[in-house]
Amino acid sequence: MQRRILLLIVLTALGSTLALAKVKRPASGSKDSAAPKPRLAEFRDQIEPVLKKACIGCHGPKQQEGEFRIDTLDPDLLHGSDVQWWLEALNAVSNSEMPPEDADVKLSGADRSRLIEWFSTEIQTASQVRRREQGHSSFRRMTRYEYSYTLQDLLGLPYDFARDLPPEAASEDGFQNSSEVLQMTVVQFEIYRRLARKALVRATAGGERPPVLHWSVNMKEAIAREWPKQAEQINKLKEQFKDDPARQKKEVDQLTASFMKPHNNTYYTELSTGRTARAGWAFYGAQYAFAPSDVLPAMPASFDHVAILPRGQNLIIELGDRIPDEGTMRVRIRASRAPGEAMGTPSLQLEFGWQASNEGRARMRISTADMPITASHDAPEIYQWEFPLGEIYPRNSVRNITKMGALPSPSEYIRLVNSSVSQGAIQIDSVEVSTPVYDDWPPKSHTRNFMDSKNRANENIYAREVIENFMKRAWRRDVTRAEVDQKLKLYKAIRPDCENLEEAVVEVLAAVLSSPNLLYLVRTDVRQQAQQTVRTQRLSSHELATRLSMFLWCSTPDAELLKLAASGKLSEPDVLAGQVQRMLSDERSQRFSRHFVRQWLDMQLLDFLNVDRKIHPQFDPALKEAMQQEPIAFFQEVLQENGSILSFIDADYTMVNERLARHYGIDGVLGNQFRRVNLGVEQQRGGLLTQAGLLAMNSAGADSHPLKRGIWLLESLLNDPPPPPPPAVPEIDLADPEIAKLTLKQRIEDHRNHAACMSCHAKIDPWGIAFENYDALGRWRNEIQGKPVDATSLLFNRQKLDGMDGLKQFLLENRQDQFSRAMVYKMVTYALGRPLTFGDYASVNGIAADLRKQDDGLATMVRLIVASELFQSK
Repeated sequence: MQRRILLLIVLTALGSTLALAKVKRPASGSKDSAAPKPRLAEFRDQIEPVLKKACIGCHGPKQQEGEFRIDTLDPDLLHGSDVQWWLEALNAVSNSEMPPEDADVKLSGADRSRLIEWFSTEIQTASQVRRREQGHSSFRRMTRYEYSYTLQDLLGLPYDFARDLPPEAASEDGFQNSSEVLQMTVVQFEIYRRLARKALVRATAGGERPPVLHWSVNMKEAIAREWPKQAEQINKLKEQFKDDPARQKKEVDQLTASFMKPHNNTYYTELSTGRTARAGWAFYGAQYAFAPSDVLPAMPASFDHVAILPRGQNLIIELGDRIPDEGTMRVRIRASRAPGEAMGTPSLQLEFGWQASNEGRARMRISTADMPITASHDAPEIYQWEFPLGEIYPRNSVRNITKMGALPSPSEYIRLVNSSVSQGAIQIDSVEVSTPVYDDWPPKSHTRNFMDSKNRANENIYAREVIENFMKRAWRRDVTRAEVDQKLKLYKAIRPDCENLEEAVVEVLAAVLSSPNLLYLVRTDVRQQAQQTVRTQRLSSHELATRLSMFLWCSTPDAELLKLAASGKLSEPDVLAGQVQRMLSDERSQRFSRHFVRQWLDMQLLDFLNVDRKIHPQFDPALKEAMQQEPIAFFQEVLQENGSILSFIDADYTMVNERLARHYGIDGVLGNQFRRVNLGVEQQRGGLLTQAGLLAMNSAGADSHPLKRGIWLLESLLNDPPPPPPPAVPEIDLADPEIAKLTLKQRIEDHRNHAACMSCHAKIDPWGIAFENYDALGRWRNEIQGKPVDATSLLFNRQKLDGMDGLKQFLLENRQDQFSRAMVYKMVTYALGRPLTFGDYASVNGIAADLRKQDDGLATMVRLIVASELFQSK
């Protein structure tokens, strides 16, 4: 049946795919009859003489530094082919990199200003002209993360629906949502259909509410398993010394006294007597498994037995082999800080695991964030987790194969872990587990698709209602009668092969979810395209809603956006600005922060960071996780406060948790939750440049790496990547004993003295050397192997950078405009989902200029981008 259904769906989808293929590129518009003309006479009269005087010596017929010859470039920027070279020239002149400080001919301030003014104006005009004349395309499919978020929001389920999709490639600009890397193959189409069907099956509930299993575990019951072990130890001593009563009493008394002491590992204690017992666990024999019941008894109002979890320790609650494959598992505990513990808030993580044999085992963290345990020991509170069982992989493969108590063991467990960095023990007296839990039946994921209707008794009419309603939400627009008829035709064709209406509709909705109408973004209607020029090709209201939601939520538009799009009001400036504010205030904006920051800063480098643990034993998983979170949390903080984007260069605060604060030497930060912390001068921190994760990912594992750090700064923050290295570049010979004696900075300077290396390294090295006070893990240091750190360097224009403070000061005094424009460029690239062209240059400049006039706020930048013609055009 499935093969027949698949064939019908593929044939149905082919028509849509072919139609979309026709509109992949917008048509070129006609030229404006009053188009500007290049100012060539002015160039010959005022600009060319300056270039000949200052530049021709190094970039002329006799010598071509950097393979760049300026006297042969076409000065017609509006139509010529040398625009990129002129952009490089303008960048070098405006940054005072050219002519170099040691050049024979200097460039006067007046001449430099004349060059910058002419080229800036001409480039701005040329960009506007070329945008009108050249085609460009944002036509692309969703990324895997956009697809997953879209299904989550459409179906109301918190699952990672794209887990089985391959990872995305990144464009040259570093973005995964770029149209140049997001193509589609026939094989991918089938994967999307399979994923869509699986998602819909999980969202659809049929029949009666499934029975719920409950596990109610109090620590009195758990500790009862440990008392016999202590009695057995006492009996063995009594038997061992039965012929020496005095020795017997002494040994028994010592052993009994040890039962009153706390332990380093997890242990149980009887509060009334102070008696303790280690919490044991073994997988064989199912001796620690608790049996479920059909009814959840009330949690006892009082208790005398608790489990104590010291920092870093865990408590296993084994649940047997009856945990279902799907549905929500709810875990509730009554817990508090243990008595006598230091101030601060300890944290718990929840894990799921199993051990079938000595070799077969798995354990995975299932809590998305640490749970802070704030209650005091005399007033314990209830803490709760809920998670989808269908997201846990792998499950115990011998469930329902071997019996409880036999080997391999089919049992599974949850594991409560005290994940605190420095806080003390956590006290737990009761644990409740219930699954599968549904607050409503049918669940909301079912009723949002199969809604109530007066036509419920008429299958064909009701099926049409369900399909049409879903198509509008999934395809982010109104749908035509013909489109609905086509899907209803598919429904009628497969209905005889399905047991009920829901099963047949699920197959149709799977086709809707795997259609190009959902998977592809910013489509162009063929008839509309024929009637519009490139200059006037603005997004439709629904396309604008889609681009906006993909930008800020990485997902499909919600009901409010679609309603505004349908009314035609969304493009009204005040309405659009209000929606930007609403969307940034929504928790879904954290998706924007996460994915933009990771791609902008190339943080995949941190995911695969390989640190030499013999040299840096303190690099543990908790530190790496905190390093990964800091840039995202910092960006989100700046965004929510509409702080200046210059905070990314330097700031007097950062976002840290206790593990990261300890790494930085910041006192008074307790707990695993990230929070804003003010920085003092002594911390040597502030902004992105000094964040440990970004420094570590651009290190060499054992030590710092000035070249990586310098290139990252130029590429990610200044959008000014250095040229690629020439072929046959000599490597640093570490086997040479004279080279081995040199500091890292001296080795780089020696390497740079090679003629083949000078042009690249002169631009990279000074930036990277300024980071040298930070080691491979981003910790501040004053010495390297007993020698003072030398982090001073000279830029190409002989400007001195005195370490990190000097670097920040130089950027804030000389490169604010460049950084602002670079960040606008990066965010616009991400927002449009395509590489920017020279035709976009003027629009990017305009947004950057407006941003500078409005105090450089990050949320202001988002608003300006959304309000721009560039964002609202195809």
